[in-house]
Amino acid sequence: MAFGLLIVGDEILSGKRADKHVPKVIELLAARGLSLSWVRYVGDDPQRITADLRDALSSGDTVFSCGGIGATPDDHTRQCAAMALGVSLALHPVARDLIVDRMRDVAAEKGEDFIPDRADNIHRLNMAMFPVGSEIIPNPYNKIAGFFVRGTASHPDAAVYFVPGFPVMAWPMIEWVLDQRCAHLHRAQGQREHSVIVLGAMEAALTPLMQSVETLHPGVKVFSLPSVDHPEWGAHIELGVKGDHVEVDAAFRSLMIGLRDRQAALGPEMVR
Repeated sequence: MAFGLLIVGDEILSGKRADKHVPKVIELLAARGLSLSWVRYVGDDPQRITADLRDALSSGDTVFSCGGIGATPDDHTRQCAAMALGVSLALHPVARDLIVDRMRDVAAEKGEDFIPDRADNIHRLNMAMFPVGSEIIPNPYNKIAGFFVRGTASHPDAAVYFVPGFPVMAWPMIEWVLDQRCAHLHRAQGQREHSVIVLGAMEAALTPLMQSVETLHPGVKVFSLPSVDHPEWGAHIELGVKGDHVEVDAAFRSLMIGLRDRQAALGPEMVR
């Protein structure tokens, strides 16, 4: 199962706010032996959001969508999710009750009477309008739930999980998904990387070796990270392999044999 991340909001693309979700989701996944396969950013454009959600829903992946599930005019994600699914929005009864509980709590904290039919309170119930068939994601911060929709019949484990853009809400909600919905995917050991610094080398000269290592070890990916101005190693390439622990060891041995056959100048090794 691959994991993807969709981040929605003009504020990210304009630079008004810096994205914090990518490093945190990588951290949350890694703690469970999992890894992030892809990320997309999209602004508050309903047509583009809908297209990206259609891709996510058909990908067969577990996807987290952060942002745009509020009830202001620039929040489009709930509506776009319904369009991508080809269903309508409907008031989710559990999400509605949680919002009512939240409004009642806020009124009590302020020492005010709770008036459920006040215009602003009625408007807040829009945050419980989810695509038909959705299930909720609890929000421990303020009770206003997120939601998720399951994948297609051909990908029964896949789903798209919709959470707010605010990290203080989104991150514990993503953790809930990982531990309650994806616990069967956890691995005791996640991916491992083993690499070596190759001094003064050119990527083109090493490409045949990289291809041969991937052919010999199909469960492993070879990566190459060139640098031209490192303060200690100067021009160099960090050349390595990544994958499951057992496969990485064998693939790295093949890589090192190839580098020594080419009489490459080698620096330190790194394991992550």
